[in-house]
Amino acid sequence: MESHEKMAKIAAEPRDLVDVNLDLENTKINGITKKNRQLKDLDDLFPYIGDFGWYQRMLFLLMIPYAFFFAFVYFSQIFMTVVPAEHWCFVQELEHLSVEDRRHLSIPQTDDTKYEKCLVYDVDWSKVLEGGSLTPNTTWPMKKCQDKWEFNFTDVPYETIATQLGWVCDKDEYPATAQAVFFCGAIVGGLIFGWIADKFGRVPAIVGTNLAGFLAGVGTAFANSFWSFCLCRFLVGLAYDNCFVIMYIVVIEYVGPKWRTFVANMSIAVYFTFAACLLPWIALGVSDWKIYTLVTSVPLVLSIFTPCLVPESARWLIAQGRIDEALNILKKCERMNRKKIPDEIIKEFKETAQEIALAEQEIAQYSVLELFRSPRLRRRSVLLVLMWMCVSLVFDGHVRSVGALGLDVFLTFTVATATEFPADVLLVLTLDVIGRRWLAFGSMVISGLFSFLATTVPFGLPSASLAILGRFSVNVSYNIGMQFAAELLPTVLRAQGLALIHIAGYFATILVPYIVYSATLWSSLPLLILGALGVCGGCVALLLPESLGADMPQSVRDAENFGSGQGFWDGPWNRKVSDSKNETSQV
Repeated sequence: MESHEKMAKIAAEPRDLVDVNLDLENTKINGITKKNRQLKDLDDLFPYIGDFGWYQRMLFLLMIPYAFFFAFVYFSQIFMTVVPAEHWCFVQELEHLSVEDRRHLSIPQTDDTKYEKCLVYDVDWSKVLEGGSLTPNTTWPMKKCQDKWEFNFTDVPYETIATQLGWVCDKDEYPATAQAVFFCGAIVGGLIFGWIADKFGRVPAIVGTNLAGFLAGVGTAFANSFWSFCLCRFLVGLAYDNCFVIMYIVVIEYVGPKWRTFVANMSIAVYFTFAACLLPWIALGVSDWKIYTLVTSVPLVLSIFTPCLVPESARWLIAQGRIDEALNILKKCERMNRKKIPDEIIKEFKETAQEIALAEQEIAQYSVLELFRSPRLRRRSVLLVLMWMCVSLVFDGHVRSVGALGLDVFLTFTVATATEFPADVLLVLTLDVIGRRWLAFGSMVISGLFSFLATTVPFGLPSASLAILGRFSVNVSYNIGMQFAAELLPTVLRAQGLALIHIAGYFATILVPYIVYSATLWSSLPLLILGALGVCGGCVALLLPESLGADMPQSVRDAENFGSGQGFWDGPWNRKVSDSKNETSQV
């Protein structure tokens, strides 16, 4: 969800997914002097194989199932654990009475005539029934509910695992904890499948991560306790992000540079958003949390066909020295697009590919700790981590707080999720005009302000509308964050640095379920927290240099000097920014 062509080169993929982008002119790697060439990297081959021909269009359409898998893995747990707004203690001795009579007789009322959710009168019900009166005595002693509750299924018209196992009252934090466990799984999954993608290739990683989601998702349907549910959700978390992002990266690699913004953003804006908007209606349609879990998990098994349909990453093959295999894939692209690569270009490409492979070996010698050795780069790296943690917290916080907005959770989720589409369109239109720094600042602060305003208006439609506007604004920030980071970190540390930032975001999202849960203490507290984080994240963005139009820094020294000539108020509207950036590449 970002100007995504770079987020991906980031998030799921360690080192070699990032375009090396090293200067291949008259430099030395491992003692080999490079010559001036027309082909400096894989992007220079696209005029000969086609930027967005039939081959790329086919890959663009193949992103659809993986975008659905991502939405299902990310959001499905919301509708497995949602709890109806009204619930009360179940009294076995009164089960022969109607629901209304049973609740009226056994459940104390609060001052506003609503019924208590966690308290029941502590009396001998057989004696009460012998008296023949169904009118409660408000002086009766009370006690906490024991083991069973009744629910008003009007707003959530089906049983969930939370209602089935009684995750309310003293156990009402269980859904939040289960969601936090899911994000713990995401941290482990990012490390495992990032390693697999580096070691064995992108296609095996795509298959592995989706099959993990499939198996654990199916297992979730058979969970019969809190701990078994948590175990399954931890394993489903292994698939989070990588189930789509690795595929997303592979496709972006085969699209010409001028089409990447379109493919990157539209795949999210259309495929992912549509799939996410479907989820609540699937839940309502099947009206059974177990069937819903199977419906959203079983499709992931289709990933076993990935090796038959999806090509391996050409950049990964080149980094592994498997240049002929990469060339065979590119020739297939050439044939489908009805293009022709001249023989001299093929020869030059092979030479360039060998040099890129050597450059990758040099990059592998760097440690992520290099980001923290020099003062300006250390400061910038810490700021990028803090900004992304704030963005992740606010984004996911808005996603998961829809049930606390006082409206129908299914409709509200759909409307809030649909804001992803206009946010992506707005990003495409404004990112290269306003710049990364000021747009990140503005969208985050506006998100925070809308969150604050939502706490000052009546609960229900007014507050929900403002919260949804906050969600729209943070969508823009989320889509900027990783691209901004990619443009500020040096090539030799870019992938490792982006992986560090992304994992920091995973750690931050572990807190989100508890931020949402804080609504049990005060209904406005989650939005106040999200508002404060939004403003803080926006202010952090302003402490970073602008990167619009700049060559990305190659070395640690380049990154240390990047933007050194910029002032606080500089931006794309003056020449000083781009001039100062270009100077850093000369250092």
